[in-house]
Amino acid sequence: MIATPTMLVEVTTAPLDVAAHERAVSDRAAGAVVSFQGVVRDHDHGRAVTLLEYEGHPTAEAVLVEVVREIAADPDVHAVAVSHRLGPLTVGDVALVVAVSTAHRAAAFTACARLVDEVKDRLPVWKRQVFADGTEEWVNCA
Repeated sequence: MIATPTMLVEVTTAPLDVAAHERAVSDRAAGAVVSFQGVVRDHDHGRAVTLLEYEGHPTAEAVLVEVVREIAADPDVHAVAVSHRLGPLTVGDVALVVAVSTAHRAAAFTACARLVDEVKDRLPVWKRQVFADGTEEWVNCA
């Protein structure tokens, strides 16, 4: 885990805590804290999902730091916290947590959405989906 006054970044196999991320971005000057959690759902494109397994490249945390630094460089952003979970996850588990604080809500929503999009686009993490019928597929994997 990497923590500074403006960011918390972690790639981990441990369960993720949304409230801890919100506390990490708490700032007396912030009038808005927006958080997001990506949760394992029970389906994908009409197929029942029973399990997801995330694998990350050894550079995943460094890439996450790079993305967070870009978001934290925005003068409207007070603090950023983001974690991605690796390993097997079942329906209802949290795979991604993001929290951002800013002075105003519009900037917080914008920064949070941008951070989620950048993580999904750039993080070297691959997902194996296991379906109820016993089949599986890899997502974001060449």
